[in-house]
Amino acid sequence: MSAAFEVRATTALCGLIGDPVGHSLSPTLHNAAYRALGVDLVYAAFSVAPGDAPLALRGAAALGFVGLSVTTPHKDAIAAAADQASHVVERLGAANTVRFRQGISIAESTDGAGLLDDLARAFSFSPAGERCAVLGAGGAARGVILALAEAGAAEVLVVNRTESRAIEAAGLAGVAGRVGAPEELRSAALVVNATSIGLSAEPSSLATGAALGAGLGAGQLVLDLVYHPARSTFLAAAAEAGAAVRNGLGMLVHQAARQVELFSDLEAPVEEMWAAVAGRPTS
Repeated sequence: MSAAFEVRATTALCGLIGDPVGHSLSPTLHNAAYRALGVDLVYAAFSVAPGDAPLALRGAAALGFVGLSVTTPHKDAIAAAADQASHVVERLGAANTVRFRQGISIAESTDGAGLLDDLARAFSFSPAGERCAVLGAGGAARGVILALAEAGAAEVLVVNRTESRAIEAAGLAGVAGRVGAPEELRSAALVVNATSIGLSAEPSSLATGAALGAGLGAGQLVLDLVYHPARSTFLAAAAEAGAAVRNGLGMLVHQAARQVELFSDLEAPVEEMWAAVAGRPTS
């Protein structure tokens, strides 16, 4: 272990809570950032059982943590348990980040901003004035829908199997939100898959992912929020059809960069964070 990882009495702590957390790339990303910044800050992953998120939040505050990243299944519970919440967290009812200031816990969400940062970096793409589409209506989809709407998307089309959930999710986009059908995806400049289609070994999932991806094409940006596998059946079919495609690793890196800035009050060293995960297995 390098001297940069030495934990002293003065070392500030931050970390990830979730269940499971053993697969997470977050410690690699964060610790690479803090080494590059030369700050006395260490990040670790902590397995927290379902239902124990409020206890973990109180414990982190008592131990003087500067921040927490939050993943499944605790995002909703942390949003409710934190002392304060950002307007995005209030809208979503979910948080992926907590920062502590003088013992006060403040719930934040960096996922949507991370997605927009990655699209700007990889494609110089802004949703402003564009028609965008989101597959899914769960927590990840809702964060994307809100981020696209707040970035000025002309329309945010929500495609989901359950219409009632699609209506609720589309409502996050205000007047820009609308429930749509799969055949309308081809008219969107950006299509974001926030579901598990094309990931399961089930033939129906693979076939659905392939069919939806194949319906897309040239001139479109297509993003899948997952990054393992690096190219889902959905992305592979979209690429074959001529679309520009990207998996969710970039969103992971950039949402972590936003967290680094909240925890350290310094500009995140994004290139060093990318270098830390380049070539690493994404399982």
